[in-house]
Amino acid sequence: MQPGIWQILLIAALALLLFGGRGKISGLMGDAAKGIRAFREGLKGEDDKSTGESVLPRTDAEKEDLKH
Repeated sequence: MQPGIWQILLIAALALLLFGGRGKISGLMGDAAKGIRAFREGLKGEDDKSTGESVLPRTDAEKEDLKH
């Protein structure tokens, strides 16, 4: 069974959408890489916070404990 004209046109249109038009695939992959990089940086930020240092302002009770 040989492909008809409509099948060939459909395959050509899909190929043009995927590989044509200013590198859409490479643009999508670049966006995905940026998202992964931002996710990893976010995880590193959580590790830095786990050292015990609080980023919230100290309460009056904590300030009193530091004076002693």
